[in-house]
Amino acid sequence: MEATSPISLILAGKPRGLFSVTPSTTVYDAIRTMADHNIGAVVVLDGDRLEGVFSERDYTRKLILQGRLSRETAVADVLTRPVITVEPSTSVADCMRVMTDNRIRHLPVLEGSDLVGLISIGDCVKWVISQQNAHIEHLERYISGDYPG
Repeated sequence: MEATSPISLILAGKPRGLFSVTPSTTVYDAIRTMADHNIGAVVVLDGDRLEGVFSERDYTRKLILQGRLSRETAVADVLTRPVITVEPSTSVADCMRVMTDNRIRHLPVLEGSDLVGLISIGDCVKWVISQQNAHIEHLERYISGDYPG
């Protein structure tokens, strides 16, 4: 049940709400939002339309290294495009594969055309580790004879 689990199980355990900015938001304000909420990325929405993802990685590679100013640069100029999305039924393993293959760390989750969450590689790794730890605990209890069923 580890990596084959759907990401909907991870989303169910995450706090409700999704942090977003608009394409015209300055990079400075987007970074401030991320810092205030201790997150590594925000989704970029133009109304209800998903435009992309803006991450700390975008900031370092597309602003700092290019000498751009965060207070003068719009998120639209540096966000990750094209946006790659997954569905709630996508497995944790498939999400990890998509992120690894595309060298990204965040995936917006769409249910139909509705944005229902943002999943990170960290979320997936934590899930797999917690499931493996639970499996190990069950095996240890079984071996020691302390298993109820």
